[in-house]
Amino acid sequence: MLKTLFGILAILHGLVHMWFVVLSQEWVEFQPDMGWTGRSWLFTNLIGDTATRQVASVVYTLITVTFVAGGLGVITGGDWWRPVLVSAAGASAVAILLFWDGTGGLIVQKGLIGILIDAAILAGVVLGWLGPNS
Repeated sequence: MLKTLFGILAILHGLVHMWFVVLSQEWVEFQPDMGWTGRSWLFTNLIGDTATRQVASVVYTLITVTFVAGGLGVITGGDWWRPVLVSAAGASAVAILLFWDGTGGLIVQKGLIGILIDAAILAGVVLGWLGPNS
């Protein structure tokens, strides 16, 4: 039962990354309280706004797919899900940090909770909280 809940959490966490795709593709009109501005403290000055948003779209889509695959692996009892979820959570945390706009406002909406969830997923996998009898 614990593995099923963990798998569902991983899938849902992955799907939340699509919000960054929605914002980067400008599918909704940006409002300041939405969080991420589409700018990156690192990439915007190097490659510009449009390219930064395009790279973010690709990265966050890949992270979503990886989380969903890993979560399904957990639920179906595959033996391959651990490295998939470690990769997804690590990539998620790095992406959130790299695509952060560099400002301190709305830090929760910009990914703080996501990084905490990534850390919990990494801890759960690496520390073996989900053993064979979970």
